[in-house]
Amino acid sequence: MTAAIEVDGLGVRFRRNRRGRRSFKDLFAGASRRNRPGEFWALRDVSFTVQQGESIGVVGRNGQGKSTLLRLVAKVLLPDEGTVTVYGGVAPLIEITGGFVGDLTVRENVRLTAGLHGMSKAEVSRRYDDIIAFAELEDFQDAPYKHLSNGMKVRLAFSVVSQLDEPILLVDEVLAVGDKAFRDKCYKRIDELLADGRTLFFVSHNERDLRRFCTRGLYLNKGALVLDAGINEVLDRYNADSMPAA
Repeated sequence: MTAAIEVDGLGVRFRRNRRGRRSFKDLFAGASRRNRPGEFWALRDVSFTVQQGESIGVVGRNGQGKSTLLRLVAKVLLPDEGTVTVYGGVAPLIEITGGFVGDLTVRENVRLTAGLHGMSKAEVSRRYDDIIAFAELEDFQDAPYKHLSNGMKVRLAFSVVSQLDEPILLVDEVLAVGDKAFRDKCYKRIDELLADGRTLFFVSHNERDLRRFCTRGLYLNKGALVLDAGINEVLDRYNADSMPAA
């Protein structure tokens, strides 16, 4: 099989203080010090490979490094240790309403956002009607984006990003938003993308969605990869660890 994502010895650290500044004492202590006061490792020594066409679910409690890992794969963050190698482009369904401009119309935002994700003008024109129809915004194409409801904004963002032809789909809890009818449309669209051979990297707390879409799981705890196995085994282990002690 051919790799889609390779992660080797991955580590990323953050500062606990709000500004993230280091003192002069820290600086003169030497850049090679691995554990400075006020710093913590969000991920440490994480390694795994995702093959093309695999569906991977990432699980763990809040604050254990799941979304940080997704952002590293999306190249939004850079690691402090190790490497993340992604073979091919990604369609990032993470923080999907980011990047839209409030004063621009829906029509203008579709063309701008799709273009920023790499669609040519010809591709945007060809897919525009499908994007608007999926989002159910035919009557709002010339309305300012800032006047849309939150549900409308999410529908529009999902519709744009899910039209990308990139081979790797990154998803972070996006299916938790919107009404049931829209979630059903999202499920169907993701099923279509997976049937087309896309690779799925899915961070979620929704066990039903994880079991539906994923065949393999990664369980993160305190920034470490605890278990890499079939999704059912991973969820069983995570649920067992999450139960309160008797």
